[in-house]
Amino acid sequence: MPYEPPADLAKLSLAELAEAVAARRLPPVSAWTPAHTGPSHMRIAADGTWFHEGGKINRPAMVRAFSGLLMRGAEGQHWLMTPHERLSIEVEDAAFIATDMEVRTDEAGAPVIAFRLGTDDVILAGPDHPLIARGTPEVPAFYLAVRHGTEARLNRSTYGQLIEHALSVSAPDALAVHSCGARFGLLPA
Repeated sequence: MPYEPPADLAKLSLAELAEAVAARRLPPVSAWTPAHTGPSHMRIAADGTWFHEGGKINRPAMVRAFSGLLMRGAEGQHWLMTPHERLSIEVEDAAFIATDMEVRTDEAGAPVIAFRLGTDDVILAGPDHPLIARGTPEVPAFYLAVRHGTEARLNRSTYGQLIEHALSVSAPDALAVHSCGARFGLLPA
């Protein structure tokens, strides 16, 4: 069955965004304790492109399937997990790229920031998925915690959207945004 990508974030209501988050049924990789460890011969480039044995993986459905098996260990190593194997995967920067964002308000009028990843996952920034400012004040880099220790780096246009939103709700010298009841400072230390 062919994969049908979801509608643009801008066209989705908050309820539809929450439904998109819930619809992604992921395997319980953190509960698996595989006996075998080895290399996957896979790499995720800094731009989010996936490679296997040097060749680009061109099928978005394949990348989406593999992305659901990713986790990052406490030592920073990324792994592709199955119930029987734990395979190392090289990740140049972040395992995911955030390619779009939208701001909605919940029933109480509080902001909710939704991010679309290059894998078509939808992640709502909040206590379980914090925004992280890295880099320097001159060259900042923004990341979003995704799942199982993995992160998404915001691409240039999504970074621009986030800063535009932050400037509309905070002072330039104290850039911050709120989402799902959490506050995220956007000035790297």
